[in-house]
Amino acid sequence: MDIPVYLFTGFLDGGKTTFINGILQDGFALRDRTLLLCCEEGAVEYDPKVLKNVTVVNVEEEGDLTPARLSQLEKKHRPRQILIEFNGMWSLQRLYQDALPDNWVLYQIMTMVEAATFDVYAKNLGQMMMEKLTNADLIVFNRCDQALRDALRQRNLKMVNRRASIYLENLDGTSEDYADDTVCPFDLDQEVIHIPDDDFGVWYVDVMEHPKRYDGKAIRAKTVVCHLPQYPDEVVLGRFAMTCCENDITFLGLVARGEGFRAYENRAWADVTGVIHMEPHRAYEGELGPVLQVTASAPAGKPRQEVLSF
Repeated sequence: MDIPVYLFTGFLDGGKTTFINGILQDGFALRDRTLLLCCEEGAVEYDPKVLKNVTVVNVEEEGDLTPARLSQLEKKHRPRQILIEFNGMWSLQRLYQDALPDNWVLYQIMTMVEAATFDVYAKNLGQMMMEKLTNADLIVFNRCDQALRDALRQRNLKMVNRRASIYLENLDGTSEDYADDTVCPFDLDQEVIHIPDDDFGVWYVDVMEHPKRYDGKAIRAKTVVCHLPQYPDEVVLGRFAMTCCENDITFLGLVARGEGFRAYENRAWADVTGVIHMEPHRAYEGELGPVLQVTASAPAGKPRQEVLSF
């Protein structure tokens, strides 16, 4: 039976234990037996009041993380889910490739960062820090003041990991989304903005939320060509995406104009290049919205992952 694994990583004092205490207090392990592997001891301890359904096992050495050892722990404690508070000085790559049993499935990777020490770690342990950021599904920068928030946004870390949710935890306990009008997940200074296959959904959300930043910008992407009767002189280019489950598939499409699309069958794949223009269009109920003027297109093979996921 597959067991979901939730991995918490980051360097010492980044806030991993505090975050784990928080989700356990919110009832994360209320029903399912949970195994918590603690690979690092910090100043904060686990709250004993939230460990009733949680077994904590300390892991002292990186070499102790082996499939055989972890399978023994699974057999002994019979968990339905597993939390790993990972040592920031250990290799994530080794964990993925050599340590986890085959039925331990990584569901989510969360990286906690002490905002005030981020620069120090980035400069002195750059590769290890980037590994923690680029692999994460969720990144939280803790203990941010205004100066730290501004400095972090100037770095534009969405360029490092476009798909991660990034939050800034403030000194007063509130949090805010890292992505604002100043942060873009793509390099807008490129002559042509190339949209990687796996990041089309990220780009689509960004262009719909911030269309003006793409006005007049050239983009290139692999898309599905859809012919819709309500747009007889145009096509809709986009990708199918699974927003929550296999039964919830939607099409993320952009109205486009250009020559040669009559030669494409409905739902054919095409590599397209074009320029985004803000125009009033009935797709946007007559309001201004992004319309792609295609300058070049060519038939394309299917990407590795046909349906996007978020």
